[in-house]
Amino acid sequence: MNREEVDRALARLGAERDAVEAALLALQDHQGRRLLEGAALSGRTEERWSVAAQALTLLWELFDRYSEALASARAVRSRRNRPGSAELAELSELLGGPAVTVPGGRLPEAAGPGPARLVERISLDELMERMNAWYATVLEVVNAADAVWSALPARIDLLLVELGRVQMLAVSVGVRPGSHPLGDDLAGLAEELTTLRAEVLADPLALWRPARVPAQRAGDTPTGAGPFAPAAGVVDTERFDRAGRGLDDIRVELEGLLRLRDEAHERLQQVGDLLQRADATLAEARRARGEVLAKIAATEVPAVPGPASALRERIVQAVELQQTGQWHRLAPLLDTLEDAATKELARARQSLTEVAQPLALRAELRGRLEAYKAMAARLGLAEDPEVVERFEKARWLLWSAPCDLRAAAEAVNRFQQSIRPARPPAPRPEAGGPVDRPAIGYQDERGA
Repeated sequence: MNREEVDRALARLGAERDAVEAALLALQDHQGRRLLEGAALSGRTEERWSVAAQALTLLWELFDRYSEALASARAVRSRRNRPGSAELAELSELLGGPAVTVPGGRLPEAAGPGPARLVERISLDELMERMNAWYATVLEVVNAADAVWSALPARIDLLLVELGRVQMLAVSVGVRPGSHPLGDDLAGLAEELTTLRAEVLADPLALWRPARVPAQRAGDTPTGAGPFAPAAGVVDTERFDRAGRGLDDIRVELEGLLRLRDEAHERLQQVGDLLQRADATLAEARRARGEVLAKIAATEVPAVPGPASALRERIVQAVELQQTGQWHRLAPLLDTLEDAATKELARARQSLTEVAQPLALRAELRGRLEAYKAMAARLGLAEDPEVVERFEKARWLLWSAPCDLRAAAEAVNRFQQSIRPARPPAPRPEAGGPVDRPAIGYQDERGA
């Protein structure tokens, strides 16, 4: 090297030395490193930190060797303002040749034993590459553990607090382990979260998913600022997220039971009201059936069903569950009762409709007869003997008991036909001309 190359090399190596020192000091103050040194580790984290801790100790030793070699080179450079050939040769050896004696020549690996302690001589640039690679290995473990510890324990604690609140809610509605599936689910979630928290604290790297293969070789790691960047990866929160979703589902179901506790009395009253209306409708149907049998002739009247006694027994059971606070058992029973009561009322209404159909038909015929009577008066046919005769015939059939609905309907239709205006006679067709036929609509109307 000439003098300018020596000065540039000293400046570059000095800047790299300062960067390494700043990085190592920052690593000493790193929260993840302090937590790793004080934690009771296990599993993958224990294996990787045992290697990384040895590498960190070795890093400081290598840094000292690097600093000593750089100080020796600076001392040689400071002897003379213009170094001679002997100084330049010595500086070239110190700055570019294998002038540094270091232990070990192998990068520590997380799954293997600690770094080898073989003595070898390397250059300052090779030493910097080795420190960069080992520093990246240590930093990856420290950053990964810190990322997991920053992300999960506090969230797990908050979820445990929420779990305690949900457990109190479960007790308030009678849900306990062994007596209800939701109680068993809550107990399982509590055990899962407690286990997960212990695993996070003891083995955080088990929940770390790196974005690259850890413990790269020295030759794969660039020099400069790159190795000091945090390792890329994500925290595996699948188990935590699954527990959170499970707790949300349980809370929604328990809140439904809580609403049931507040609404059970009113809902039971509504079920009772539906059954009372169904009973009243069935009573009306039985009364209508008796009236039909007495007043309508030759009619098959369906039987009226009796009250739903089994449904009332289940209402008594629901009241007992309400009084004893067994809301988780009352919820499905009350839903069933509401559906059954609604169907019972619909059944009663259908029975009334079927039974009272002949009476409704008689009322319709009576209304039509009165409407046709008014029409006859407007047309000036109220005194017509045929009209009067047909009206009296239909009226006698409709107001007599028992009423023959078929004969009454025919009599009303005949009365309707008698009050229609007569159709004017059709003109006689000319010879060879077309023959006019009666209007179809008129024939259909008279036929109705």
